[in-house]
Amino acid sequence: MERAYAWLRRYGRPLELALWEYFFSGGPKENVLRCLAAFQNADGGFGHGLEPDFWLPRSSPMASWMAGQILVDIQADPEEGIVRRLRDYLLGAKQVQPGMWPSVLPENNAYPHAPWWEWTEAAQQDWMFNPSVELAAFLIHWSGGEGPEADLGWSSLGAACEYLLEAESVEWHGLKNYWQCLKLLRPFKERFPGEVGCSFGEVEAQARALILEVIDRDLASWGKSYKPLPLDFVKSPADPLYPELKPLVEENLRVYLRDRDEDGIWDITWGWQHYPEEFAVARRYWQGILAVERYRVLNAFGSL
Repeated sequence: MERAYAWLRRYGRPLELALWEYFFSGGPKENVLRCLAAFQNADGGFGHGLEPDFWLPRSSPMASWMAGQILVDIQADPEEGIVRRLRDYLLGAKQVQPGMWPSVLPENNAYPHAPWWEWTEAAQQDWMFNPSVELAAFLIHWSGGEGPEADLGWSSLGAACEYLLEAESVEWHGLKNYWQCLKLLRPFKERFPGEVGCSFGEVEAQARALILEVIDRDLASWGKSYKPLPLDFVKSPADPLYPELKPLVEENLRVYLRDRDEDGIWDITWGWQHYPEEFAVARRYWQGILAVERYRVLNAFGSL
């Protein structure tokens, strides 16, 4: 970890360095908030390559989702200015259909981006409720479940849950959104029937079944290709999926430890088709993001 921390100080973004220091050495939350605020626009949304695979400077729901995850992870106060402005952005951002903020914006195409962030008229059909179901959860979580923000969150969540319960399969990144949403809204589970028309247990059971089906079980390919692994969903032993996936989780932890380079850092398993110079920068940024995420997981399982 000392080598990984040194790598972050040399090559990582200030944001990931602040997160590392917050999670592993008692660094101040204010440093994370300050670094994250550099990506926030006047309308409260986030852009400027916060998600390193698309460099759109204007606010987007997807970049704002990434910011929201960070704010949840550091337990930012809902009335903190950066959170308050993000809540306002989500309230004002137009949905493309009930419950669904646009996942990809047409303006993406004018800036360096990975091919999966290319906007087309049919793009939303691929993304569906990624990241909208988690954005809805943010609004409910930060508002305490009451008021206009919660109303938008609950109505958006209703559409997303209806889609999930009828789906035979869901793209795995979207399933991560659903699983994170459920983790965040567990304190509100008794309200699900009245707010979204189904029980928390129904939604959780469907998400669980789809996740268990989509997780890659070809251990020989782990670390060599971009596939959904157990630790993409299970972040600690407290996760409800952990008992069912324990042997696979333990193997995934072993692969994480095995695949670090001499600096204690992981490389990414994806690339762009275009923009080679910008991709080299994005790759470095993602390595920093992976370092923070994976060392947190390793620490949660006592594997360091």
